[in-house]
Amino acid sequence: MGQADVGELYKHLDTTTALLKEDLDVSYMDALIETSENILDGGRVKVEDGLPHQQVRDQLSEQYNQIKLAQLTTDEIRQAMQLAILRGERTDLIQANHQMTPDSIGFLVAYLLEALADLPSDATLLDPTVGTGNLLYTVLNRLQVADEPALTAYGVDNDDTMLALAGVSARLQQLNVELYHQDAISDLVVPQVSASVADLPIGYYPVDERAATFATHAATGHSYAHHLLIEQSMRYTVAGGFGFFVVPSMIFKSEEAKGLTKWMTSATYMQGLLNLPRELFSSEAAQKAILILQNKGEQAKQAKRILLGEFPSLKNQAGFRRFTAELAQWKQQNLA
Repeated sequence: MGQADVGELYKHLDTTTALLKEDLDVSYMDALIETSENILDGGRVKVEDGLPHQQVRDQLSEQYNQIKLAQLTTDEIRQAMQLAILRGERTDLIQANHQMTPDSIGFLVAYLLEALADLPSDATLLDPTVGTGNLLYTVLNRLQVADEPALTAYGVDNDDTMLALAGVSARLQQLNVELYHQDAISDLVVPQVSASVADLPIGYYPVDERAATFATHAATGHSYAHHLLIEQSMRYTVAGGFGFFVVPSMIFKSEEAKGLTKWMTSATYMQGLLNLPRELFSSEAAQKAILILQNKGEQAKQAKRILLGEFPSLKNQAGFRRFTAELAQWKQQNLA
């Protein structure tokens, strides 16, 4: 098993999606959802109002018969779905805030969560901006230990197409995920979770009356959605629990930074802000970071030295090993 198997599954996903896209006259993403549902149904082709046509059904069945999910790991299935979704983003011209979190960023979020959060074996996770699920599923696949109970995760999104893709992807990977179609700034139906992760969309939240119930709302005009989502995520995270958020590197230099900082100081401990490797971004202005917050309570305490800096290049293995050792030492000195 390996990249060849990922490529083979992606080829079948892309081929069958293209067949359905043309025959049903739908978007690539909708066709990908349809073909995934067919695969989950044992390769049986869903027929409605005579579509897809018989010739296309035969072609689909031939492709489905070649798919052997049982021979793939969950992360190989995730990677194949990721490639298909990336193809869909290009084909359907998906807006930037709806584009999938790259694997490299997901890996770094998962690494920090694993290294710092000391999660119990029955941990629960929340992603309030789950999208197609790639960030959350990257984290789950890294954290899940064989022979232990499956971790439970909750995802929220207000885009039904993205959520449907997250749903079929989770089922293909056999992940224990509950997904909710709602505005993540409204009252959520998820329980308190062990930790939160999110790749936050950047922009303004339009419902001022709802934003006004948050400490991070703007004094005048619309509030920053990413500020509200950080506060909301920590509301649903247990006392002493961590939140790991992909944010603009310049988050504390905006006009609304003062309100965000005031809330963070009163409700959480800011434990770190680590810039993601520069190579992942087209410009310095586009660079993002991972913000690390911990709720007050239990054994939590403010780190004596906040974790600041930048991840080394992912291509620099020696540099990353040094970073790993330095992070372990920082944790021992500041969080233990």
